[in-house]
Amino acid sequence: MKLTAEQIVQNWEDLNKVIDNNFVGERKDKLKAMYTDLEDRMSVQPASSFDHYHNAFEGGYVDHVLRVIRCAEKVHSLWTEMGGDMDGYTKEELIFVALNHDIGKMGFPGDGNEVYIPNDSEWHRKNQGKMYKVNPNNPFSLVNDLSIWLLQHYNISITWNEMIGIKLTDGLFDESNKPYFMSRTADSKLKTNLGYVMHQADLMAARIEFEMWYKTRPDQSAPVKKQFAKRSLSNTTDNVNAKEMFKDLFGEK
Repeated sequence: MKLTAEQIVQNWEDLNKVIDNNFVGERKDKLKAMYTDLEDRMSVQPASSFDHYHNAFEGGYVDHVLRVIRCAEKVHSLWTEMGGDMDGYTKEELIFVALNHDIGKMGFPGDGNEVYIPNDSEWHRKNQGKMYKVNPNNPFSLVNDLSIWLLQHYNISITWNEMIGIKLTDGLFDESNKPYFMSRTADSKLKTNLGYVMHQADLMAARIEFEMWYKTRPDQSAPVKKQFAKRSLSNTTDNVNAKEMFKDLFGEK
């Protein structure tokens, strides 16, 4: 898949509208400052490295974030409709987490410190679909951890709900999330459904993006006709040898 320059510009404008429409005061100003600082990098970054993951193309990151925001609002509404207790977090917290859940993929501040860089290996691009590679110059970090670090780097304070929401977005794909999702006592269960909503929203968005990519591939659904010669087991060398061994051990009968 590929976005046009016009689509990339429009997505960036839409992302800024999310900030304008959902945040106020100092928090809005700090978010705008961070996004302005990261604009050149963020507007063209992919959302992943492999084409069969999701949105591994220029502008894929912002496109993914916008889809996660829409999915999060839909999932929140579905939980509400089905009787879920949604009083454990605010709409601002929901939008904040959806907006920033993957911001760690921007890497570290400074030129040349983005997480994903174009893969210079044609073999890997062609045979594995690895369109980007992880920048080897950066320290190792999990995306969710780096997301939280980046927010504090830009002096953006976050609530406990927002921290948990960002951390739990990857669900049980992240082993460290198990204690939160698989609690064995009533008192230690999550006090908010934000983590569930965010994981489902992110999973939905990524799946849809995979399907959109898959449909652009050459048709793989045409049946491949293969002629399988029917071979009698009695005619194989292995079976003949087995018969002779059976005779030696047990006789003709």
